Amino acid sequence: MGLRFKTRESDSAWVDTVWTCTSEQITAMTSVAGVRWGLVFWEQAGRAYTSITGPETRAGTAPVPEGATFTGIDFAVGTSLRAMPMSALVDEGIVLPDTTHRTFRLDGARWETPGPDDAEALVERLVRAGIVVRDLLCVEALRGHRPSVSERTVERRFRAATGLTRGAVRQIERARTAAHLLATGDPAADVVAKLGYCDEPHLARALRSYIGRTVRQLREGADGAISLDLDQRLTS
Repeated sequence: MGLRFKTRESDSAWVDTVWTCTSEQITAMTSVAGVRWGLVFWEQAGRAYTSITGPETRAGTAPVPEGATFTGIDFAVGTSLRAMPMSALVDEGIVLPDTTHRTFRLDGARWETPGPDDAEALVERLVRAGIVVRDLLCVEALRGHRPSVSERTVERRFRAATGLTRGAVRQIERARTAAHLLATGDPAADVVAKLGYCDEPHLARALRSYIGRTVRQLREGADGAISLDLDQRLTS
């Protein structure tokens, strides 16, 4: 029992992953750090809800609606909402009002609630309407390209688009990758070498801060539900 995830990658440049989840006999989970914002749609006890989730800079404990079913869209880094500064979403979430089983309200308009196979179609409509936007400078910076503007400008625009610094994004993403590798059996020493940690204590501190788990807990699947699909296939 706990959280049962199913995650798929997206071929949309605007979307990172689409996921579904059910919660069974739990009321809380370890919430891990993450660099993406998202839309989450869920139903519980005959009622429907929609929320905007923001980037999270640290691990913590979060409540879980028991007996709920979820569909989530995690947006690509560099995308954002036109009407909401990303800084307002960091370590926060917003439950949107006026959600029904078929529709939800966002940025003054009503939209059809998607299933997992309809997520990209919804995102395309939001992009065409100008509600979801993207800073291509941030996308290029993430790919390691050197934009023709100053580093200060890149950092300012990156933070505006993501709510985070580039350094924070790298650290969080590295810890999440480490958690996946450890959960699938990679030795800690190999993870240290592969991901560029100074040593195993450095890795352990990152896991505590960003994942809320130790190496042993990740390897054994111990200490309850976690908001990370550890079965998701890693990609480069």
